[in-house]
Amino acid sequence: MHAAPEAPPASRRLPWPILAGAGLALFLLALLWFGHELAEGDGATIDRAIMLAMRVPGHPLQPIGPAWLPSAVRDVTALGSTTVLSFIVLVAAIFLGLAGRLRTALLVVGASLLGSVAVETIRGFIARPRPQLTGQLMEVNSASFPSGHAAISAIVYLTLATLLFPVLPDRRIRAFVLIVALALTTSVGLSRLYLGVHWPSDVLAGWAFGGVWAMLWWRIELELLGRAQRR
Repeated sequence: MHAAPEAPPASRRLPWPILAGAGLALFLLALLWFGHELAEGDGATIDRAIMLAMRVPGHPLQPIGPAWLPSAVRDVTALGSTTVLSFIVLVAAIFLGLAGRLRTALLVVGASLLGSVAVETIRGFIARPRPQLTGQLMEVNSASFPSGHAAISAIVYLTLATLLFPVLPDRRIRAFVLIVALALTTSVGLSRLYLGVHWPSDVLAGWAFGGVWAMLWWRIELELLGRAQRR
């Protein structure tokens, strides 16, 4: 008689896709709860303090700084607009495709599109009004929480920075690309505050969502790359 084959040992690897999915779901629930809490009131005290700090004391409609600064800030905030980010994603996807990284190109496009849909869905659920505490230096009509510019710029710039790592073998170049991505994301978010079109908590939530989203897709790329190498 032949001995019965032994059962394969249980895997010690953590089921990261399940953990990542659960973590993202919990994060979204916390974000929705936080947004609803803010939308029900007039904004947190720290929100008001930060926004007023960007206006001349006693004149909430007048931004601080020289006369040319509002125009320059509007130029910066355009780096987080749908038009500019769509162009960047398209160029990056073409570059990655020509470099033989078709999978990475598809991940960049997928992360950007799905992230945009997720942000707009959350904004529709929260429906927080735009701040009226200070004068808005540009016209906006959509809901306020979370900041779409802050979230989508974080998604696009940080996702690109991390997914470009396999194409950039030099550590110094990787660090430079990551620093530039963080600087762009931070600048776009701060520009929304200076223009008076978002509460600070809107921008913070946008950064948090974009950062978590980018890390999730970076982990997906690592898993796919590991599977390809094992084959």
